[in-house]
Amino acid sequence: MAARLNCPTCKRQIAWSEQYPYRPFCSERCRLIDLGAWLSERHAIPGEDPEFKEDPEFKDETAHGEAPGET
Repeated sequence: MAARLNCPTCKRQIAWSEQYPYRPFCSERCRLIDLGAWLSERHAIPGEDPEFKEDPEFKDETAHGEAPGET
């Protein structure tokens, strides 16, 4: 017997089986709703924002107003 679980998006109970190819979601719609929540940052992993540090060895050729490859 397949394990039963609730869809993380709509809470519908589904079986962990080939019948539900989008598991742990019940449908592609629920999977895309969840993906949208991550991309819009409604879902996030807690933690502190990393500090941006300049890399002294990095040379940005576009900083001089030229597009890469133009000379």
